[in-house]
Amino acid sequence: MKIVIGNDHVALEMKLQIKEYLEQKGIEVIDVGTDSPERCDYPVYGEKAAKMVVSGEADCGILICGTGIGISLSANKVNGIRACVCSEPYSARLSKQHNNTNILAFGARVIGIELAKMIVDEWLNASFEGGRHQRRIDMLNEIEKRN
Repeated sequence: MKIVIGNDHVALEMKLQIKEYLEQKGIEVIDVGTDSPERCDYPVYGEKAAKMVVSGEADCGILICGTGIGISLSANKVNGIRACVCSEPYSARLSKQHNNTNILAFGARVIGIELAKMIVDEWLNASFEGGRHQRRIDMLNEIEKRN
């Protein structure tokens, strides 16, 4: 599995810890985030990661900024992306099971590293259930095509 990870300056330390956590699990991590504590713009990294997921260069992505909101919004502007912000494990699991999310986002100013790891684990271990949920994914895809 290949996961692309992106971050802004606020989330640098958390990105490094999540990257190490994933690599210890044997997951290949493609890092497109900043490695500098200098102020930068999260949309750059959200878009870069999202494009890698859509192109198939990465299987999925993890994005981190101060709240997770801004960077997920930028990723969601890329057709084919379903990014969600999660601050607890239950929503992370259901986002994959029901919405087939392909990018997980969270905030370095919102949650601590141990909770972030639990959220990542729930999301990675969940599988899309299909069935009634596929109809809704198809509806989301149609909205994307119309707009």
